[in-house]
Amino acid sequence: MVVVTGATGNVGRTLLSILAASDAEVTAVSRGRRPVVAPDGVRHHHADLERPESLRPALDGAEALFLLVEGAGAHLDVPEILRAATAGGVKRIVLQSSQAVGTRPGAPSHAPLHAIEDLVRRSGLGWTILRPGGFASNALVWAEPVRAGRRVAAPFGDVGLPVVDPDDIAEKAAVALRDDTHDGRTYELTGPALSTPRQRVADLSAALGEPIDFVQQTPDEAREQMLRFMPPPVVDGTLAILGSPTEREQRISPDVAEVLGRSPRPFAAWAARNIDAFR
Repeated sequence: MVVVTGATGNVGRTLLSILAASDAEVTAVSRGRRPVVAPDGVRHHHADLERPESLRPALDGAEALFLLVEGAGAHLDVPEILRAATAGGVKRIVLQSSQAVGTRPGAPSHAPLHAIEDLVRRSGLGWTILRPGGFASNALVWAEPVRAGRRVAAPFGDVGLPVVDPDDIAEKAAVALRDDTHDGRTYELTGPALSTPRQRVADLSAALGEPIDFVQQTPDEAREQMLRFMPPPVVDGTLAILGSPTEREQRISPDVAEVLGRSPRPFAAWAARNIDAFR
């Protein structure tokens, strides 16, 4: 059995479908804050990673665990989560981390994830760590202003990053959960090309079939907006990556192609699949 935490998220929903289609026995775990639309045959369990004891029934008899922590995971008792996994019989963990753990190891915004990676590596279990860069689905924060006024405001409009499609992360996770040849590996996951905010808005406009205005924000304007839903260290770390990416953060990783045998999906493909959210 495979247990998937974060089952209602951008990666988790697709991962459930992939695993269910492979006839794997799957348990979806969520806190119950969003509706769970699970494929046929997938068991759902309400649990909160902040209360590891609530996770134990889902882990009983499990062989593999997809571990997704909200934010950077600083609020979690990860050793206790790992003890619960071991007690349930889990042999392999696939952790969704972040590219910034490797590219900005000293950044306060990602220090908790760095510590979680270390704990997973020392757990005694088989492990694979996925470090995706920026998500294509982060563009969903533009959905409301696009619907309301065909307008997007964002900072650093001409700075490119190789944003990754969450479905590519899910496919990679599905492979690692079922194949122990990926144990002990850390993968950086990116898209196939650099994409600027201005270009992503153009891709959304093409998928929508209507023009969308792009408005350049100042970093201060963006910071004020982001502080409404993100803690200050995460906001500052995110803006640093968006505005002054390192060479490694702009590198096109070969890891998606190596594992999946195809090129990563471009942002335009994500936009076409998800354009209904912007109508």
